[in-house]
Amino acid sequence: MRREYRSWVYIMASRSRNLYIGMTNSIHVRAYQHKRGEIAGFTKRYNINRLVYSEEFQYVNNAIARETEIKKWRRAKKIALITRVNPAWADLAEHWYDELTEAMQIPRPKGRARNDK
Repeated sequence: MRREYRSWVYIMASRSRNLYIGMTNSIHVRAYQHKRGEIAGFTKRYNINRLVYSEEFQYVNNAIARETEIKKWRRAKKIALITRVNPAWADLAEHWYDELTEAMQIPRPKGRARNDK
């Protein structure tokens, strides 16, 4: 049985709307890496951690072509693309990791206050 591969072109943004365009074969993993600041360089330096746009592709060569195309656009055209599908610039991956984050919490005993002294 053949495994079906997918690729995504995505745009991440900071709160001040600095943009990063990228391509991946695992949008959930890549968005998580951006959110945790695991990708060194531009995205970490400018806190670019909000997924504001993505497109899915069946063939990786189509995703690469689309990423290249978007990267060549002027900023105004990139903003128009995002605004057309996500007018509020909401973080599309905001709740993807809620269960994971909750599972990573350290349970505290109930009924006793923590003494940090």
